[in-house]
Parts: sequence; C-alpha cells; structure tokens
Amino acid sequence: MKEILKVITNNISTLNDEEWEDFHQIWKPFSCKRKECLSPVGKIEDNLYFITEGLQRIFYENQQREATLVFTYPHSFGGLLDSFILRTPSKYAYKALTPSKFLRVHYDDLERLSQKHAGISKFVRLGITGALAGVLERQVELQTYSSEEKFRKLLQRSPHILQMIPHKYLANYIGIDASNFSKLINKVRI
Repeated sequence: MKEILKVITNNISTLNDEEWEDFHQIWKPFSCKRKECLSPVGKIEDNLYFITEGLQRIFYENQQREATLVFTYPHSFGGLLDSFILRTPSKYAYKALTPSKFLRVHYDDLERLSQKHAGISKFVRLGITGALAGVLERQVELQTYSSEEKFRKLLQRSPHILQMIPHKYLANYIGIDASNFSKLINKVRI
C-alpha cells in the first residue's frame, strides 16, 4: 500500500529519495469498524489518514440538522485538516460509513519531518492548498448552482460515487432533499 501512497504523494509534490524514505516510515496501519467515529467533535485531530479501504464522511451536526461536508475513500487523504493543522478542537466529526483501513500519521511525526525536509513541508503546504481550493469551489457550487447543476457536477467529479455512498448522504452533501435526489437520479444522464 505504501507504493500507492508514494504515487498519490508525488501527484501533490515529488519527494526525493531521502524524504520519501523518512516519510513512508511514519505512516502506520490502522483500521476501524463501520460507524466508528475516528475523530469526534471537540477533540483536536491528531492524525492524518491515507485511506486504503472503506468509506468515511466528515460532517457538522447541531440540534436541528446535519451537514455532510466531505467524503473520503481509497487512495485519498482524510481527517479534520483544520483541527490537525491549527491544533484546535474540531467543530466536525469524522466517521466511518463502512469498515475501513488506513495508513495514518501522527501530527508530531509529520511536523518533525516537515521541519527536517523542505520537500515534505512543501507537500503539506500544497496538500492543504489543494484542499482549500476544493472547499472554495464547493462553496460556489452550493451557493450558486441549481440542484440539477450540483448533481451533474458531483457526477462529473466522481461518477463512481452513486454506487459507493448511500443516497441520503449524497443528497445531504449537495444540499437537497432526499426525494429530490431520487428524482434527479432518474432524470439526469451524464
């Protein structure tokens, strides 16, 4: 699995041999059960995850409703990045939707290597920048797109997602009622 981690890492920023040698050694295997909470609200996120199996979601919840913010699945990075980087208690929860396997790295280990290697520091910076760019793009979609446009954009970005994620979570993710989501599935062809 570390070979896939290397490919995905190098897609963000290429590490030299010494950087990669140090970097891949700090990632440790971890697994969890379906519906297990990886990071609860109010806790500082100590880990960055690389997903090898399973499906997870990051969500915000208050007394009235819940908002799905992000899905993570194999060969992507996951975790509560704001809490991880800022070292502040999270306002969000990170939960497994299915049994899941990961490689994960503790904040202290990644920080130590970021101080030691410029390439790892660059990888972290570019990874965070990419995540921020995705969040900003999603904000535009949520605030300006119609329900059908949001649905089409979701399918363009991740066509496999309809088979992976329960539709109630997808409807919540794009901010529409579950019954309207069902109508869109029957109506929209990509």
